[in-house]
Amino acid sequence: MELTSSFGLTFFYDYATPSKVVLWLASIFSGIILCVLVYTSTAILSSLLFKGYGKLSSAEKIEWNNRGFSTFHALFVSSASFYLLILSDVFNVNSHGDVVINRSSTLSDAVLGISIGYFLTDLAMILWNFPALGGLEYVLHHGLSIGSITLCLLSGQVHIYILMVLFSESTTPFVNLRWYLDIAGLKSSKLYIWNGIALFFGWDCYGTTFLGSSRYKP
Repeated sequence: MELTSSFGLTFFYDYATPSKVVLWLASIFSGIILCVLVYTSTAILSSLLFKGYGKLSSAEKIEWNNRGFSTFHALFVSSASFYLLILSDVFNVNSHGDVVINRSSTLSDAVLGISIGYFLTDLAMILWNFPALGGLEYVLHHGLSIGSITLCLLSGQVHIYILMVLFSESTTPFVNLRWYLDIAGLKSSKLYIWNGIALFFGWDCYGTTFLGSSRYKP
């Protein structure tokens, strides 16, 4: 079945075959389960390895653990995005005959599904602890992220652009480490300074990786 919107956009709903729907749902639930596991593991390991964890307030512990699975998701999706965009030929303009915005793969479907699972879990925590983990801007960000990735999966299009955005998550571990060092009273340490420098160059490398790449130019 085909539907054409008033804006001239065409969505092919028959793209969502039963096998794809199963993959998407499995990936989403996997993302949720991974977030729960990493959240719990972060709490356990932190209590064993970091003496200051026990002195944190209840709200600080929740954010501490939350940033644990935030970091895990960032490392996972940035690594997967780097592989799909740079190392594989899925989105190489010279490797296939079709337009890159119409390309997708089983791996890209799974990665996007897991990201939806992460954003759903994080959004649930934000709403449950509102506004301790973030205000309305975080709710809007996560809502738009879930909506855009879902539309991307259902249409099978623009995977390349969503993955480019997800690759920017590679800077998230530095943002989270900055918070960890601050809450641990190490804001004046050299590690805090070097982490800030790494965060700056991380964004710089992100821009040059894609804007200067010839893989996506005909």
